[in-house]
Amino acid sequence: MEFFLDTANLDQIREVNDLGLLDGVTTNPTLMSREGGDWREQASLICDAVDGPVSLEVIGTTHEEMIKEAKDLVSFGPNVVVKIPMIPEGLKALKELTEREIKTNVTLVFSPSQALLAAKLGATYVSPFVGRLDGLGQSGMEAVDQMRTLFDNYAFNTKILVASVRHPMHVIESGLIGADVITLPYATIMQLMQHPLTDKGLAAFLADWEAFQAEQQ
Repeated sequence: MEFFLDTANLDQIREVNDLGLLDGVTTNPTLMSREGGDWREQASLICDAVDGPVSLEVIGTTHEEMIKEAKDLVSFGPNVVVKIPMIPEGLKALKELTEREIKTNVTLVFSPSQALLAAKLGATYVSPFVGRLDGLGQSGMEAVDQMRTLFDNYAFNTKILVASVRHPMHVIESGLIGADVITLPYATIMQLMQHPLTDKGLAAFLADWEAFQAEQQ
């Protein structure tokens, strides 16, 4: 399973990349707005800093607007993936971008039926928002599981990119289901490497070593 970082913050991107855990980055208008400044400059810096795919999202809601923005977004680098919303006009844009061999990430997906449509039209990625589904009392992971079955049944090449991740168990459950990619907030990816017994064990080892060293003096 590939790990993407869901952020527009360059410091976070560089830190996770230094850990060797960064396979790609996903952004959206909200994340970009949090960084302030010139979003075009920020997008360019992110694309330069990341070896893997970088999802940049359109803000238009018509087919024509999305195609125009997509042509602009891909100019930021060969690793750009254009994020398209799961709406009828988005599906029209998706079909055209697939024909133009532009990589796409269909976002704001909440049901297996939506994912099926995106895969049928050749989306590179489809992003189910599991945390938002959980928040409504629905099972985000059940939706991902059904998507996995549908895609395997028909040998779709579209990758399942689990998004709206709220906690480490979303990561484990995604892996058990067989999701291709998971995009994580910085805080969640840091949580994955933490466990109180690890900290306790390391403290004990270091204390024992210090005691042993003191005996040797």
